[in-house]
Amino acid sequence: MLRIITLNLNGVRAACRKGASEWLAAAKPQVLCWQEVRAAEEDIPDEMRCPAGLHGEFVVPQKRGYSGVALFASKKPQKVKRAFASKKSPSLLDEEGRFLQMDFANLSVISLYMPSASSGEVRQTLKYQVMDELIPWLVACRKEADKSGRDFVICGDINIAHTEKDIRNWRGNRKNSGFLPEERQWLTQVFSDIGWVDVFRKLNDEDGQYTWWSNRGRARENNVGWRIDYQIATPNFAARAVRAQIYKEQWFSDHAPLIIDYKGRL
Repeated sequence: MLRIITLNLNGVRAACRKGASEWLAAAKPQVLCWQEVRAAEEDIPDEMRCPAGLHGEFVVPQKRGYSGVALFASKKPQKVKRAFASKKSPSLLDEEGRFLQMDFANLSVISLYMPSASSGEVRQTLKYQVMDELIPWLVACRKEADKSGRDFVICGDINIAHTEKDIRNWRGNRKNSGFLPEERQWLTQVFSDIGWVDVFRKLNDEDGQYTWWSNRGRARENNVGWRIDYQIATPNFAARAVRAQIYKEQWFSDHAPLIIDYKGRL
């Protein structure tokens, strides 16, 4: 069985203090994706450098204490891609350390941290720009999967709740970033038009399945949340998924780990 876990840490040092290292050792993932590491590599606690005995890579932005992604695996990748775009055409994903890819024999895994735009219009414009940049790449990956048999799975904080079922207070958030019509339509394009699969929703169509809760009020206690963390896969790999879980017995972040088990091995 291939277990893949994705988690927005909201700071690797804070998550470590809350017991993330011990939990990961018990959870035994074969692949682990992190977002919002928020630390330079030299500042990462020793016990989080090789979580669950895995070895991996970090991508951090120039701005310290901000953003950053990581990707770990039980098997050495054939190739590591640390940048989404070329130097001639830079992307916010690279400037802010939001993209990391590992290629294995027949599977590519991506840890992706989409920008939030809760701070205002400037960031929303940048978010739309990143969404536009991702579409041709998503199309190309999908075509490669059909042509060569290489599977792809994107794990991360997409910062968009897709449907009304994916957010508790959908009526009150229709004009807020993360649930804007343009953002939701973008995910519909990814799933319905391009043909990627929302793996969690393939296995679980129930209401109340959220991965992020505001720290304000009693949002977590009352399950007033958003499902904005995903594993998005090409169809053949998605078909291997057998079990999905949003882990909420312990809290390491304002996000919960998303765990999906797939048939086969890495």
